[in-house]
Amino acid sequence: MVREISRPSTARCTLPMYMGYLLSEPNSPSCLHLSEVMSVSHDSANRFLQRETYSPRDLFNEVKAGLNLKGGVLSVDDSVLDKPYSYKMAFVEHFWSGKHHRTVKGINLVTLYYSDIEGRHQPVNYRIVDKTEGKTKNEYFREMLAEVLAWGLEPAYITRDSWYSGVSNLKEVRHHHLGFLFALESNRLISVETGTWTQIQKLDISEEGREVWLRGFGMVKVFRTSLKDQVRHYAVYLPDSEAFSSFGRDRFLLLISILQRIKPVKPVDDTLRLTGKTVIEDINYNRVYIGRIPVTEVAALMRSHGDRLLERNIRRYLGLHGNRVNEAIRNTLYSHHSSNFYFLNNGLTLVCNDFSYNALQSSDYHVKVENLQIVNGGQTA
Repeated sequence: MVREISRPSTARCTLPMYMGYLLSEPNSPSCLHLSEVMSVSHDSANRFLQRETYSPRDLFNEVKAGLNLKGGVLSVDDSVLDKPYSYKMAFVEHFWSGKHHRTVKGINLVTLYYSDIEGRHQPVNYRIVDKTEGKTKNEYFREMLAEVLAWGLEPAYITRDSWYSGVSNLKEVRHHHLGFLFALESNRLISVETGTWTQIQKLDISEEGREVWLRGFGMVKVFRTSLKDQVRHYAVYLPDSEAFSSFGRDRFLLLISILQRIKPVKPVDDTLRLTGKTVIEDINYNRVYIGRIPVTEVAALMRSHGDRLLERNIRRYLGLHGNRVNEAIRNTLYSHHSSNFYFLNNGLTLVCNDFSYNALQSSDYHVKVENLQIVNGGQTA
Protein backbone atom coordinates (compact mmCIF):
# COMPACT_ATOMS: atom_id res chain seq x y z
CA MET A 1 0.00 0.00 0.00
CA VAL A 2 1.17 3.53 -0.74
CA ARG A 3 2.31 5.15 2.47
CA GLU A 4 2.21 8.86 3.18
CA ILE A 5 5.10 9.68 5.51
CA SER A 6 3.89 12.31 7.94
CA ARG A 7 7.25 12.88 9.68
CA PRO A 8 10.72 11.30 9.83
CA SER A 9 10.91 8.48 12.33
CA THR A 10 12.97 8.95 15.45
CA ALA A 11 11.34 6.09 17.36
CA ARG A 12 13.36 3.18 18.72
CA CYS A 13 10.38 1.00 17.88
CA THR A 14 10.89 -0.40 14.36
CA LEU A 15 8.69 -2.20 11.85
CA PRO A 16 10.29 -5.66 12.44
CA MET A 17 9.92 -5.13 16.20
CA TYR A 18 6.26 -4.13 15.84
CA MET A 19 5.43 -7.03 13.50
CA GLY A 20 7.17 -9.51 15.80
CA TYR A 21 5.15 -8.22 18.73
CA LEU A 22 1.82 -8.55 16.85
CA LEU A 23 2.70 -12.13 15.86
CA SER A 24 3.48 -13.06 19.45
CA GLU A 25 0.49 -11.26 21.00
CA PRO A 26 -2.63 -11.91 18.88
CA ASN A 27 -5.20 -11.29 21.60
CA SER A 28 -4.82 -7.89 23.25
CA PRO A 29 -1.93 -5.92 21.75
CA SER A 30 -1.26 -2.45 23.11
CA CYS A 31 1.55 0.08 23.13
CA LEU A 32 1.92 -0.34 26.87
CA HIS A 33 2.38 -4.09 26.61
CA LEU A 34 4.76 -3.70 23.65
CA SER A 35 6.93 -1.33 25.68
CA GLU A 36 7.08 -3.84 28.52
CA VAL A 37 8.08 -6.89 26.47
CA MET A 38 10.30 -5.16 23.86
CA SER A 39 12.18 -2.85 26.27
CA VAL A 40 11.22 0.37 24.53
CA SER A 41 9.25 3.30 25.86
CA HIS A 42 5.50 3.67 25.44
CA ASP A 43 6.13 6.99 23.66
CA SER A 44 8.48 5.26 21.22
CA ALA A 45 5.73 2.87 20.18
CA ASN A 46 3.32 5.78 19.78
CA ARG A 47 5.80 7.76 17.65
CA PHE A 48 6.30 4.74 15.40
CA LEU A 49 2.55 4.36 14.81
CA GLN A 50 2.12 8.08 14.14
CA ARG A 51 4.97 8.20 11.62
CA GLU A 52 2.76 7.42 8.63
CA THR A 53 -0.91 7.77 7.79
CA TYR A 54 -3.20 5.95 5.35
CA SER A 55 -6.14 7.34 3.44
CA PRO A 56 -9.02 5.68 1.55
CA ARG A 57 -7.34 6.76 -1.70
CA ASP A 58 -4.33 4.60 -0.75
CA LEU A 59 -6.64 1.58 -0.54
CA PHE A 60 -8.16 2.34 -3.96
CA ASN A 61 -4.75 2.80 -5.58
CA GLU A 62 -3.62 -0.52 -4.13
CA VAL A 63 -6.53 -2.60 -5.51
CA LYS A 64 -7.45 -0.87 -8.77
CA ALA A 65 -4.76 -2.60 -10.85
CA GLY A 66 -6.47 -5.95 -10.26
CA LEU A 67 -9.97 -4.78 -11.18
CA ASN A 68 -11.92 -3.86 -14.30
CA LEU A 69 -13.15 -0.46 -13.19
CA LYS A 70 -16.02 -0.28 -15.69
CA GLY A 71 -19.42 -1.97 -15.58
CA GLY A 72 -19.33 -3.71 -12.20
CA VAL A 73 -21.44 -3.61 -9.05
CA LEU A 74 -20.69 -1.28 -6.14
CA SER A 75 -22.13 -2.22 -2.76
CA VAL A 76 -22.10 -0.40 0.57
CA ASP A 77 -22.03 -2.11 3.95
CA ASP A 78 -21.00 -1.37 7.50
CA SER A 79 -19.83 -3.50 10.40
CA VAL A 80 -19.02 -2.99 14.06
CA LEU A 81 -15.80 -4.22 15.64
CA ASP A 82 -16.77 -5.00 19.23
CA LYS A 83 -14.81 -3.09 21.88
CA PRO A 84 -16.84 -3.71 25.06
CA TYR A 85 -13.96 -2.99 27.46
CA SER A 86 -12.51 0.12 25.81
CA TYR A 87 -13.02 3.44 27.58
CA LYS A 88 -10.52 5.88 26.08
CA MET A 89 -9.94 4.47 22.58
CA ALA A 90 -10.61 6.74 19.61
CA PHE A 91 -13.80 6.11 17.56
CA VAL A 92 -15.28 3.72 20.15
CA GLU A 93 -18.97 4.55 20.52
CA HIS A 94 -22.30 2.75 20.76
CA PHE A 95 -23.64 1.48 17.42
CA TRP A 96 -26.37 -0.84 16.27
CA SER A 97 -24.93 -4.31 15.50
CA GLY A 98 -26.58 -6.62 12.99
CA LYS A 99 -24.57 -9.47 14.46
CA HIS A 100 -25.88 -8.98 17.99
CA HIS A 101 -29.21 -7.38 16.99
CA ARG A 102 -28.72 -4.67 19.59
CA THR A 103 -26.61 -1.61 20.32
CA VAL A 104 -23.02 -2.50 21.22
CA LYS A 105 -19.83 -0.65 22.03
CA GLY A 106 -17.26 -0.69 19.26
CA ILE A 107 -15.76 0.87 16.12
CA ASN A 108 -18.08 1.26 13.14
CA LEU A 109 -16.55 0.80 9.67
CA VAL A 110 -18.44 1.74 6.48
CA THR A 111 -17.06 0.11 3.33
CA LEU A 112 -17.67 0.37 -0.42
CA TYR A 113 -17.16 -3.06 -1.97
CA TYR A 114 -16.76 -3.43 -5.75
CA SER A 115 -17.22 -6.52 -7.92
CA ASP A 116 -16.13 -6.25 -11.54
CA ILE A 117 -17.68 -7.98 -14.56
CA GLU A 118 -15.04 -10.71 -14.40
CA GLY A 119 -15.97 -11.74 -10.86
CA ARG A 120 -13.11 -10.10 -8.99
CA HIS A 121 -14.01 -8.05 -5.94
CA GLN A 122 -12.25 -5.74 -3.51
CA PRO A 123 -13.03 -2.96 -1.03
CA VAL A 124 -12.43 0.39 -2.73
CA ASN A 125 -13.29 2.99 -0.10
CA TYR A 126 -13.99 3.20 3.63
CA ARG A 127 -14.83 5.44 6.54
CA ILE A 128 -14.38 4.95 10.26
CA VAL A 129 -17.50 6.51 11.76
CA ASP A 130 -16.52 9.48 13.93
CA LYS A 131 -19.54 10.76 15.83
CA THR A 132 -17.76 14.05 16.57
CA GLU A 133 -18.16 14.87 12.85
CA GLY A 134 -21.93 14.74 13.23
CA LYS A 135 -22.40 12.71 10.04
CA THR A 136 -24.71 9.77 9.46
CA LYS A 137 -23.69 6.55 7.72
CA ASN A 138 -25.80 7.66 4.74
CA GLU A 139 -23.81 10.88 4.49
CA TYR A 140 -20.59 8.90 4.60
CA PHE A 141 -21.93 6.68 1.80
CA ARG A 142 -22.69 9.65 -0.44
CA GLU A 143 -19.23 11.13 0.18
CA MET A 144 -17.53 7.80 -0.56
CA LEU A 145 -19.56 7.29 -3.74
CA ALA A 146 -18.55 10.70 -5.11
CA GLU A 147 -14.91 9.95 -4.29
CA VAL A 148 -14.63 6.60 -6.09
CA LEU A 149 -16.35 8.05 -9.15
CA ALA A 150 -13.82 10.89 -9.17
CA TRP A 151 -11.01 8.34 -8.85
CA GLY A 152 -12.10 6.58 -12.06
CA LEU A 153 -14.54 3.86 -10.99
CA GLU A 154 -17.46 3.39 -13.41
CA PRO A 155 -19.93 0.93 -11.87
CA ALA A 156 -23.15 -0.04 -13.63
CA TYR A 157 -25.13 -0.57 -10.43
CA ILE A 158 -25.12 0.64 -6.85
CA THR A 159 -26.76 -1.68 -4.38
CA ARG A 160 -27.36 -2.49 -0.73
CA ASP A 161 -29.98 -3.31 1.87
CA SER A 162 -32.88 -1.16 3.04
CA TRP A 163 -30.77 0.76 5.59
CA TYR A 164 -29.22 2.73 2.70
CA SER A 165 -32.35 3.00 0.52
CA GLY A 166 -33.42 6.43 1.77
CA VAL A 167 -34.64 8.94 -0.81
CA SER A 168 -31.51 11.11 -0.47
CA ASN A 169 -29.26 8.17 -1.34
CA LEU A 170 -31.42 7.11 -4.29
CA LYS A 171 -31.45 10.64 -5.69
CA GLU A 172 -27.67 10.88 -5.27
CA VAL A 173 -27.19 7.72 -7.33
CA ARG A 174 -29.53 9.06 -10.01
CA HIS A 175 -27.63 12.37 -9.99
CA HIS A 176 -24.50 10.44 -11.01
CA HIS A 177 -26.42 8.78 -13.88
CA LEU A 178 -26.02 5.31 -12.36
CA GLY A 179 -28.42 2.42 -11.96
CA PHE A 180 -29.30 0.91 -8.62
CA LEU A 181 -30.85 -2.09 -6.96
CA PHE A 182 -31.79 -1.40 -3.34
CA ALA A 183 -33.83 -3.41 -0.89
CA LEU A 184 -36.97 -1.70 0.42
CA GLU A 185 -38.73 -2.09 3.73
CA SER A 186 -42.14 -3.74 3.42
CA ASN A 187 -43.92 -0.53 4.48
CA ARG A 188 -42.38 1.76 1.83
CA LEU A 189 -45.12 3.67 0.03
CA ILE A 190 -45.58 3.30 -3.72
CA SER A 191 -48.25 4.38 -6.16
CA VAL A 192 -49.71 2.80 -9.29
CA GLU A 193 -52.54 5.34 -9.56
CA THR A 194 -52.24 9.08 -9.19
CA GLY A 195 -53.05 10.17 -5.64
CA THR A 196 -53.21 6.64 -4.21
CA TRP A 197 -50.42 5.31 -2.01
CA THR A 198 -50.02 1.76 -0.71
CA GLN A 199 -47.37 -0.25 1.12
CA ILE A 200 -45.23 -2.34 -1.19
CA GLN A 201 -46.01 -5.50 0.79
CA LYS A 202 -49.69 -5.17 -0.23
CA LEU A 203 -48.98 -4.76 -3.94
CA ASP A 204 -49.42 -7.51 -6.52
CA ILE A 205 -46.05 -7.92 -8.23
CA SER A 206 -45.52 -10.25 -11.18
CA GLU A 207 -42.42 -12.36 -11.72
CA GLU A 208 -41.20 -9.81 -14.25
CA GLY A 209 -41.52 -6.95 -11.78
CA ARG A 210 -43.81 -3.95 -11.82
CA GLU A 211 -43.25 -0.30 -12.64
CA VAL A 212 -44.44 1.94 -9.82
CA TRP A 213 -43.90 5.43 -8.45
CA LEU A 214 -41.75 5.38 -5.32
CA ARG A 215 -42.77 8.13 -2.94
CA GLY A 216 -40.27 10.96 -2.86
CA PHE A 217 -38.18 9.57 -5.73
CA GLY A 218 -40.04 8.70 -8.92
CA MET A 219 -40.43 5.74 -11.25
CA VAL A 220 -38.78 2.43 -10.31
CA LYS A 221 -39.39 -1.23 -11.07
CA VAL A 222 -40.06 -3.38 -8.01
CA PHE A 223 -39.49 -7.10 -7.50
CA ARG A 224 -40.43 -9.54 -4.77
CA THR A 225 -38.35 -12.56 -3.80
CA SER A 226 -37.58 -14.80 -0.83
CA LEU A 227 -34.18 -14.83 0.82
CA LYS A 228 -33.37 -16.76 4.00
CA ASP A 229 -37.09 -17.63 4.38
CA GLN A 230 -38.02 -13.94 4.36
CA VAL A 231 -39.97 -12.02 1.75
CA ARG A 232 -37.79 -9.24 0.34
CA HIS A 233 -38.66 -6.30 -1.89
CA TYR A 234 -36.23 -4.57 -4.23
CA ALA A 235 -36.38 -1.41 -6.32
CA VAL A 236 -34.50 -1.12 -9.61
CA TYR A 237 -33.66 2.08 -11.43
CA LEU A 238 -31.73 2.55 -14.68
CA PRO A 239 -30.93 5.92 -16.30
CA ASP A 240 -31.52 4.43 -19.78
CA SER A 241 -35.27 4.23 -20.37
CA GLU A 242 -35.07 1.32 -22.84
CA ALA A 243 -32.86 -0.74 -20.51
CA PHE A 244 -35.21 0.10 -17.64
CA SER A 245 -38.30 -1.10 -19.54
CA SER A 246 -36.63 -4.35 -20.63
CA PHE A 247 -35.20 -5.16 -17.19
CA GLY A 248 -36.94 -8.41 -16.20
CA ARG A 249 -36.79 -11.36 -13.82
CA ASP A 250 -33.74 -12.99 -15.41
CA ARG A 251 -31.56 -9.91 -15.06
CA PHE A 252 -32.89 -9.30 -11.56
CA LEU A 253 -31.99 -12.82 -10.40
CA LEU A 254 -28.59 -12.59 -12.08
CA LEU A 255 -27.85 -9.37 -10.20
CA ILE A 256 -29.08 -10.85 -6.91
CA SER A 257 -26.83 -13.89 -7.41
CA ILE A 258 -23.84 -11.63 -8.03
CA LEU A 259 -24.60 -9.70 -4.87
CA GLN A 260 -24.77 -12.88 -2.82
CA ARG A 261 -21.41 -14.03 -4.18
CA ILE A 262 -19.62 -10.76 -3.52
CA LYS A 263 -21.10 -10.18 -0.08
CA PRO A 264 -18.26 -10.70 2.38
CA VAL A 265 -18.93 -13.49 4.85
CA LYS A 266 -18.28 -12.20 8.32
CA PRO A 267 -15.67 -14.35 10.06
CA VAL A 268 -16.66 -16.53 12.99
CA ASP A 269 -14.85 -15.54 16.18
CA ASP A 270 -15.85 -17.46 19.29
CA THR A 271 -14.65 -19.45 22.29
CA LEU A 272 -14.56 -23.28 22.28
CA ARG A 273 -15.08 -24.90 25.67
CA LEU A 274 -13.23 -28.21 25.67
CA THR A 275 -13.30 -30.94 28.29
CA GLY A 276 -10.48 -33.04 29.69
CA LYS A 277 -6.86 -33.16 28.52
CA THR A 278 -5.60 -31.97 25.14
CA VAL A 279 -2.71 -32.60 22.77
CA ILE A 280 -0.85 -29.74 21.07
CA GLU A 281 1.57 -30.32 18.18
CA ASP A 282 3.40 -28.22 15.60
CA ILE A 283 3.17 -29.76 12.11
CA ASN A 284 4.67 -28.03 9.04
CA TYR A 285 4.66 -24.63 10.77
CA ASN A 286 1.00 -25.07 11.77
CA ARG A 287 -0.12 -25.54 15.34
CA VAL A 288 -2.58 -28.42 15.84
CA TYR A 289 -4.82 -28.62 18.90
CA ILE A 290 -6.58 -31.95 19.61
CA GLY A 291 -9.25 -32.23 22.29
CA ARG A 292 -12.81 -33.17 23.18
CA ILE A 293 -15.75 -30.84 22.72
CA PRO A 294 -19.26 -31.60 24.05
CA VAL A 295 -22.07 -32.13 21.54
CA THR A 296 -23.99 -29.34 23.26
CA GLU A 297 -21.10 -26.98 22.53
CA VAL A 298 -21.20 -27.87 18.83
CA ALA A 299 -24.96 -27.29 18.81
CA ALA A 300 -24.48 -23.88 20.43
CA LEU A 301 -21.92 -22.94 17.77
CA MET A 302 -24.32 -23.85 14.98
CA ARG A 303 -27.16 -21.94 16.60
CA SER A 304 -24.98 -18.86 16.89
CA HIS A 305 -23.29 -18.91 13.49
CA GLY A 306 -25.20 -21.32 11.22
CA ASP A 307 -23.86 -21.96 7.75
CA ARG A 308 -21.11 -19.36 8.17
CA LEU A 309 -19.20 -22.16 9.93
CA LEU A 310 -19.44 -24.35 6.80
CA GLU A 311 -18.34 -21.98 4.04
CA ARG A 312 -15.23 -24.10 3.40
CA ASN A 313 -16.97 -27.47 3.80
CA ILE A 314 -17.60 -29.09 0.42
CA ARG A 315 -20.37 -31.36 1.78
CA ARG A 316 -22.42 -28.61 3.41
CA TYR A 317 -25.35 -29.05 1.00
CA LEU A 318 -26.04 -32.75 1.72
CA GLY A 319 -28.74 -31.84 4.23
CA LEU A 320 -30.16 -33.84 7.12
CA HIS A 321 -33.16 -35.56 5.61
CA GLY A 322 -32.84 -38.09 2.80
CA ASN A 323 -29.18 -38.73 3.52
CA ARG A 324 -28.38 -42.13 5.04
CA VAL A 325 -25.28 -41.06 6.97
CA ASN A 326 -26.86 -37.92 8.41
CA GLU A 327 -29.98 -39.79 9.49
CA ALA A 328 -27.83 -42.43 11.22
CA ILE A 329 -25.99 -39.71 13.13
CA ARG A 330 -29.27 -38.19 14.22
CA ASN A 331 -30.76 -41.55 15.23
CA THR A 332 -27.75 -42.33 17.42
CA LEU A 333 -28.06 -39.01 19.22
CA TYR A 334 -31.74 -39.60 19.95
CA SER A 335 -31.40 -43.28 20.93
CA HIS A 336 -30.53 -44.87 24.28
CA HIS A 337 -27.05 -45.50 22.77
CA SER A 338 -26.24 -41.78 22.71
CA SER A 339 -23.45 -42.33 25.25
CA ASN A 340 -21.58 -44.23 22.49
CA PHE A 341 -21.63 -41.26 20.13
CA TYR A 342 -18.07 -40.26 21.10
CA PHE A 343 -16.73 -43.67 20.00
CA LEU A 344 -18.82 -43.97 16.81
CA ASN A 345 -18.22 -40.48 15.42
CA ASN A 346 -15.13 -39.50 13.44
CA GLY A 347 -15.08 -36.08 15.07
CA LEU A 348 -14.68 -32.57 13.64
CA THR A 349 -11.80 -30.90 11.88
CA LEU A 350 -11.80 -27.16 12.47
CA VAL A 351 -9.41 -24.59 11.08
CA CYS A 352 -8.90 -20.98 12.11
CA ASN A 353 -6.58 -18.07 11.52
CA ASP A 354 -5.48 -18.01 15.13
CA PHE A 355 -6.30 -19.52 18.51
CA SER A 356 -5.23 -18.89 22.08
CA TYR A 357 -5.76 -20.46 25.48
CA ASN A 358 -4.51 -20.30 29.05
CA ALA A 359 -1.45 -22.57 29.02
CA LEU A 360 -1.33 -22.56 32.81
CA GLN A 361 -4.45 -24.71 32.98
CA SER A 362 -4.11 -28.48 33.03
CA SER A 363 -7.47 -29.36 31.43
CA ASP A 364 -10.91 -28.04 30.41
CA TYR A 365 -9.47 -25.29 28.23
CA HIS A 366 -11.41 -22.34 26.86
CA VAL A 367 -9.91 -21.74 23.41
CA LYS A 368 -10.46 -18.39 21.70
CA VAL A 369 -10.57 -18.82 17.91
CA GLU A 370 -10.56 -16.33 15.03
CA ASN A 371 -12.20 -17.02 11.65
CA LEU A 372 -13.32 -20.53 12.60
CA GLN A 373 -14.42 -23.00 9.90
CA ILE A 374 -15.56 -26.65 10.04
CA VAL A 375 -13.84 -28.31 7.06
CA ASN A 376 -14.62 -31.91 8.05
CA GLY A 377 -17.58 -32.97 10.15
CA GLY A 378 -20.24 -30.72 8.65
CA GLN A 379 -22.75 -33.57 8.71
CA THR A 380 -22.14 -34.04 12.43
CA ALA A 381 -22.47 -30.31 13.08
